[in-house]
Amino acid sequence: MTDAPHPPLPPTRRVRILGGRITLRVDRRAVLVCATLALVVVVIAVFTLGTGDYPIPALDVVRTLLGHGTPAQDFIVQTLRLPRLLTAVLVGVALGIGGALFQSMSRNPLGSPDIVGFDTGAATGALVVILLIGGDSAQVAIGAVLGGIGTAMLVYLLAAKRGAPGFRLILIGIAIGALLLAVNSYLITRAELTDARQAHLWLTGSLDGRGWEQVRPLALVVLVLLPLAVMLGRNLRMLELGDEPARALGVPVELTRIAVLLVGVGLTATATASAGPIAFIALTAPQLARRLTRDGGPNVLPAAFMGAALLVASDLAAQRLFHPVTLPVGVLTAGIGGLYLAWLLAGQWRKGLG
Repeated sequence: MTDAPHPPLPPTRRVRILGGRITLRVDRRAVLVCATLALVVVVIAVFTLGTGDYPIPALDVVRTLLGHGTPAQDFIVQTLRLPRLLTAVLVGVALGIGGALFQSMSRNPLGSPDIVGFDTGAATGALVVILLIGGDSAQVAIGAVLGGIGTAMLVYLLAAKRGAPGFRLILIGIAIGALLLAVNSYLITRAELTDARQAHLWLTGSLDGRGWEQVRPLALVVLVLLPLAVMLGRNLRMLELGDEPARALGVPVELTRIAVLLVGVGLTATATASAGPIAFIALTAPQLARRLTRDGGPNVLPAAFMGAALLVASDLAAQRLFHPVTLPVGVLTAGIGGLYLAWLLAGQWRKGLG
């Protein structure tokens, strides 16, 4: 189950900076896609910040963000609503990038961290802290990151006996994820009722109650790992041609895979630690971004913007669709993502028949 051959590369420009010592390849269509998605995120963000039990007009939201709002508006926007919104944006960015890296590395549209078990491993690490150690939110975040990294390393080592082709990595990841899912269920069934409720709520994936204590570390991780992901994009584009052609072009194949593993898992595990395992954003965002850019490679920045747009839109729908009942955003993304996955599998099946 692999992607169809990539279409011809879109028009690009080369930008020279620092007196011509550095040359950047600029994809004009990708820039347009990123700008459009950024505008979508801004529009949804302003609407989200103004929507709720205390509605605020859009112009007043902008004034408040610029520091010219009333004390009541400043408290509602800056203290209550903005941290949740920024958490949604950053989690969407992290999941979009992580999914783009893993799908490109595995050369398979199903090579997403939530499909191959990395998110499940992060959930296992968090559950161990919640149910067995009784740690605070910072310790839960550390447990989730360690669980995600440990799971990714285990999957990679098991798949790397003869290299790490995408199909074998995905199958091993699904198997490890199924085992860890059973471990998670066992931990919940053996826990006290109060702890089990807390763990179950965390496992649904939610942005409720998110504050600046979640935004700051997540923003730091994204700022550090996003440039590394962009730098890995060229090597991943070469890896999509196959291991031998990539080596012939001077790409350090195994080193690139390990770097992708560390960067991708760092982003997705941190996102999971901040909001719980939010399903299918990492699967759908890179593929939708690739369809819009019509370009090969991981499309790191378009996938990041697409992930942010999908998650802020999903969170807004989760808050307002069944008002006054508020759904955890993970429930909504799981439903939408399940339909997308069924459509994707049906399309692959039709190609196989063709």
